[in-house]
Amino acid sequence: MAEAMKAETRAKLQAVSTATLTTVLFKRGFRNTFIQGIHRINADAPHMVGPAYTLRYIPAREDLDHLGVFEDRSHPQRKGVEECPPGAVFVIDSRRNHAAASAGGILVTRLMKRGCAGIVTDGGFRDTPEIAKLPFPAYHAHPAAPTNLIKHHAVDLNQPIACGEVAVYPGDIMVGDAEGVAVIPRHIADEVADEAFEQTVFEDFVQEKVEEGRSIFGVYPPSPEVREEFKAWRAKKGR
Repeated sequence: MAEAMKAETRAKLQAVSTATLTTVLFKRGFRNTFIQGIHRINADAPHMVGPAYTLRYIPAREDLDHLGVFEDRSHPQRKGVEECPPGAVFVIDSRRNHAAASAGGILVTRLMKRGCAGIVTDGGFRDTPEIAKLPFPAYHAHPAAPTNLIKHHAVDLNQPIACGEVAVYPGDIMVGDAEGVAVIPRHIADEVADEAFEQTVFEDFVQEKVEEGRSIFGVYPPSPEVREEFKAWRAKKGR
């Protein structure tokens, strides 16, 4: 899954914002691509890009969810942490319930050490002070100290899920920045990356002109004259 992603696509997505991506996706008719209600725990973590590897929780049940379940190596949460491919993003459907942890510092560290690209939940993580110190993108809604077993029962790995009211299919491309996380349907990821990269270069030009005192009229969107000016600017900048 992760290896199927083009290196060029990954590099371009590393250089664009979720704001730009949601606009590019909106042009293609996709309106619900930004995961709601979550934020990155570590403000200094790198940009996150990778295919989704998913875990789904349903509500816990007392006779099934106890500490002994973690002795079973087939437990979906633990199995998923050991099987999420390097370069992929571990995405958890916690039903937007942060009353108990979706995962904690040890599991997040294990994903980082295995070379995964990040972790996302619409619930919460425990051990957030420790996670905040890791150079690893981790997105959640709210800190949640209690163990996941109090509220969550892990049922499915690598199946379609909901995360923050967004549909996430295995292999969809997850992109995270300081603002949040966008989901790109896998079959259009390459073309979205190309357009978003081009839009980013143009908006960098616009930002520079606005900082110089230019009006947005005729610049954003550009007039034919400004398009020519942009071409010259781009050539000069080597972009």
